[in-house]
Amino acid sequence: MSVIDELRRLSAAEDFFLFLDVPFETSVVQVARLHILRRMGQYLRQSEADDAFKGLEDPEIRGVCRAHLEQAYQDFVESSPIQERLFKVHKDAVAPTPQPPKPFVALASIAMLAKDK
Repeated sequence: MSVIDELRRLSAAEDFFLFLDVPFETSVVQVARLHILRRMGQYLRQSEADDAFKGLEDPEIRGVCRAHLEQAYQDFVESSPIQERLFKVHKDAVAPTPQPPKPFVALASIAMLAKDK
């Protein structure tokens, strides 16, 4: 089974850290577990798009995955989930709310009403 297949079978954030042998602070992972894994997924997708895995053997792929997890983890050691805004709920929380259109009554429609009376 390839490293990528084994990663797909993992579910808990801690499992990823243990499998890839990446040291971590439990307090950071407890706060940002989903964010770390989502960021790692972004990094992995970018690597796949750039053909970074092409021609690599499993130990080398494991090293790339490990580096991505370390990088994702550091993103949240130095920042917070709210500051990174990976999920829609966080993006929407700071998005400017569109102003509703102001009511408009054409002067011509008022003049026509006045004529009819």
